[in-house]
Amino acid sequence: MLLIRCPYCEMERPELEFRYGGEAHVVRAAEPETIGDEAWGQFLYLRSNPKGLHAERWRHTNGCGRFFNCLRDTVTDRIFVTYKAGEPRPELAS
Repeated sequence: MLLIRCPYCEMERPELEFRYGGEAHVVRAAEPETIGDEAWGQFLYLRSNPKGLHAERWRHTNGCGRFFNCLRDTVTDRIFVTYKAGEPRPELAS
């Protein structure tokens, strides 16, 4: 079982308290009515699915209820860092 640190509650809790919210940092068009059907479909349905480090959005459903982001390795399932929604993606030291 994963232990996930909520950056708002500042506690590590079991993954059962959280829900996956998709890829992080997906930006919606400023004026969605001006983009075509193909671009809108890509926004709604196409996401990256990398092997390795991936920025994800999670929600602490059984805690504070807030959304936050994390950097997780999709191969090892290791979470490197969690950070508050709206903060820029942190750069990890190599």
